[in-house]
Amino acid sequence: MIRSLAPLVLICLGLVGWMAAKNSGVDPVREVDPASTVQLAAARAGYPVVVPAGLPEGYRPTSARTDAGTAGAGDPVTLEIGYLTPSEEFAGFAVSDDARAPAVTAVLDDARQQGTVDLGGQTWTRSTTGRGETVLWREDAGVTVLVTGSAGEGELETVAAAVRPYSG
Repeated sequence: MIRSLAPLVLICLGLVGWMAAKNSGVDPVREVDPASTVQLAAARAGYPVVVPAGLPEGYRPTSARTDAGTAGAGDPVTLEIGYLTPSEEFAGFAVSDDARAPAVTAVLDDARQQGTVDLGGQTWTRSTTGRGETVLWREDAGVTVLVTGSAGEGELETVAAAVRPYSG
C-alpha cells in the first residue's frame, strides 16, 4: 500500500512546489480605482463629500463602496474607501451624514476618546475602539468623517491629513 501511495504523494508535492514557484512574484493585493464610487456618492449626497487626496506612494486603495446607488433625494449617503498602507496594514476611511450608518456605529459606538489632534487644518478626535484600534474622527454639520484600522497611528494620521473636499 505504501508503494502505491508514494508516487501520488510525490506528484502532489511536485504540484504544490511548482505552483508556489509560479506565484512567488505575484502581488496578491488587488487595487481598485475608487473614482466612480466617489463620483456617485458626491452626486447623490446632500453634503460636500470629502476624500483622502494626494496620499504618498505606498497607500493603495483596495476597496470602495457607497450606498448612494439606492439613495433617493434627501436620503443619507455613506462612502467608504479601504487602503493598504506602506506597512501592509489596513486604513479605512468613511464619510456619512447618517449617524446610524453601520460604517460609523461599528467603529464609534464602543470607542473611548483619547483627546484631539490637528491634522490637515482640521481638529480630529482620537479614540480607541473596542478592538483596540485607533480611530480619528470629526463631525461637522451632521457629517461624520473617520479613519481607522489596523495601521499604526502615523499612517492613520497621514490618511486623515489628506482628507479634502471632493472636486470632481
